Amino acid sequence: MKRWLKYVKPYTAFFILGPLCMIIEVVGEAFMPKLMANVINGYNDGTLTVGSSITTALLMAGLAVIMMAGGVGGAYFGAKAAVNFAADLRQDVYAKIQKFSFKNIDRFSTGSLVTRLTNDVTQLQNFVNMLLRMALRSPGMMIGGLIMAILMKPKLSVVFAVAIPVMLIAIGFIIGMGFPRFKRLQTKIDRLNSTVQESVTNIRVVKSFVREKTETEKFMDANSDLKKAGLSAVGVVIFMQPVTTLFMNLTIIAVIFFGGRIVLDGGMPIGDLSAFITYVTQILSSVMMVTMLLMVSSRALASAARIREVLDEEIDLSDEDAAFPDLDVTKGEVEFKNLTFRYYKNSEESVLDKINIKIPAKSTVGIIGSTGCGKTTLVSMIPRLYDADEGEVLVDGVNVKDYSLFRLREGVGMVLQKNVLFSGTVEDNLRWGDQNAEMETIRAAAKSAQADKFVTAFKDGYDTEIGQGGSNLSGGQKQRLCIARAMLKRPKILILDDSTSAVDTATEKNIRDAFENELKDTTKIIIAQRISSVMHADMIIVMDDGKVTGVGTHDELIENNEEYKEIYYSQTDKKEA
Repeated sequence: MKRWLKYVKPYTAFFILGPLCMIIEVVGEAFMPKLMANVINGYNDGTLTVGSSITTALLMAGLAVIMMAGGVGGAYFGAKAAVNFAADLRQDVYAKIQKFSFKNIDRFSTGSLVTRLTNDVTQLQNFVNMLLRMALRSPGMMIGGLIMAILMKPKLSVVFAVAIPVMLIAIGFIIGMGFPRFKRLQTKIDRLNSTVQESVTNIRVVKSFVREKTETEKFMDANSDLKKAGLSAVGVVIFMQPVTTLFMNLTIIAVIFFGGRIVLDGGMPIGDLSAFITYVTQILSSVMMVTMLLMVSSRALASAARIREVLDEEIDLSDEDAAFPDLDVTKGEVEFKNLTFRYYKNSEESVLDKINIKIPAKSTVGIIGSTGCGKTTLVSMIPRLYDADEGEVLVDGVNVKDYSLFRLREGVGMVLQKNVLFSGTVEDNLRWGDQNAEMETIRAAAKSAQADKFVTAFKDGYDTEIGQGGSNLSGGQKQRLCIARAMLKRPKILILDDSTSAVDTATEKNIRDAFENELKDTTKIIIAQRISSVMHADMIIVMDDGKVTGVGTHDELIENNEEYKEIYYSQTDKKEA
C-alpha cells in the first residue's frame, strides 16, 4: 500500500473531493423515493393539494440538480486523480526500465515491458477511477437505502438479511474464479505484443525470406490464445451480471409478495411500498456495483503485481558505491585485469576467461577473431554494460565501478554492431552525440563519416525524416550516420563494433583516415571481421573462444600467431610460405 500512496499524495485533494461529491449524489438518491412516496400517498388518501404537489416537485427538481452537480463533480475529480496517478506511475516504471542493465532487460521481453507500461498501468487507472466513484457511493447508497427501508417498514426489511449475504457469497465465488483468468490474459497480451513488435521491426527480413505466411500463422496463434484468455476472463464478468440481476428480481418479487399483503391489510401505504421497491433496487444495485469494483480490482491486482515486478527488480549495475562519482574520463587508457565473465552466473562456461590486456591512451587497437569469441562482450565491459564476475576493468587507472555511470559513459562512444537510429530527422539523430552542437560541427562530423554527401542529396537534407529504425536508409547509410553521431560526441574512448561492414573498402579507408586526423586524442577500439580494417592499428588483439590468443602489430602476428595468419591468408590472394 505504501508504494501506491506515493502516487496519491500529490493529488490528495482530488482523491478526497471525488468521493465527497459522490456522497452528495447518494443523499439525493436516498430522499428522492421518499418524496415520490409522499406524493403517491397524498393522492391515495386525498390529502394532496396543488400547493403541496408544486412544493414537492420543486424540492425534487432542486434535489435532482444537486445530485447532478455531485455526480459531475465526482466524475471530474475521479478522472483527474486517476489520470495523474497513472501518469506518475507510468513515468516511474519507464525511468526504472531506463536504469536496467542488459541482465535486467533479459528477464523481461520487450513486448512484456511495453504491456506493463501501457495496458497494465491503464488497468490500474481504470480501477482508481472506479474506486473513487464507487468507494463511498455504493456503500453510502446501500446504507442510506437500508436506513430508509427499515424506517419505513422494519418487518419487510428482513428480506435483506437473506438476499444480501447469499448474493455476496455467490459473487465472491465468481470473483475467485476471475482473478487467475485476468492474470493469464495479461500474459497473453505480452506474447501478442512481442510477436507484433518482432515481426514489424524485422519486416524486411520477413519479406526477403518469404516468411509472411509463417509470421501470419505465429500471429494467429498468439491472437487466438489472447482471444481464448479474453473470452475466459470476460465470461466471468458476463456470468456475474445475470446472477446479480436474478437476486435483485427475486428480492423485488419477495418484497411485492410480502409487502402487497401488508398493504392489503392496511399496514403500509401504497406509496411506501413503491419507495421500498426503489430502495431494494438501490441497495442491490449498490451491492452489484461493489462486486463490479471487486471484479475490476481482481484484474488491477494482476496488473499491479506485474508492475511491482518491474519496480522491485534489483538493478545489478549501480553507481551508488562509486568512489569517484565526479571523475571524468580524461585520457582513454583501458586495462583488463584477470577479467572473467559469464552471462549466467551458475554456468561453468565463461564467455571471457582471464583476460589481461592494457590499451594505451590515444592508440588505435583492433580486435579480431571468430564469430562468438567474446569480442563484443569484452568491449561492453568498458562502459559497464556488463560487470565482470572476476577481475576488473580500469579506465585511466580507475576501476569502472568507481565512476558514475553517467560520467563513464559520457567518456565512451560506441558504434554498435546493430545500427540503431530513432524516429526523427537526420539532424535529431546526429545530435545524440552533442545536443548543443552547431550545424557546421554536425556537418563536419557527417563529412568525416562519409555521410554528408548522401544526406545533402536528400530533398530535405539534414531535415529528412528517418523511418522507424532507419527503415528508409541502406545499411551503409545507417552505419555512416551512427559513426558520425559517435564522432560528434568526441569521446576519449571510441568503440566501433564491426561498424564499417556495410561500406566499401575505399569509404572505410576514408573513415579510418578521419579517425586518425580528427580523433588524435581518442583511444580507438575497432572490432572487425576484415583484416584490412585493423591491420594498420597500433595493436591488434586476437581472440578465440573467450581467450586472448595473440597481441601485437600486424607484422608481429603474421610472424608468430597461427590464428591471425589463417584469417589473413583466407582473406587475401597471398599464399602462406
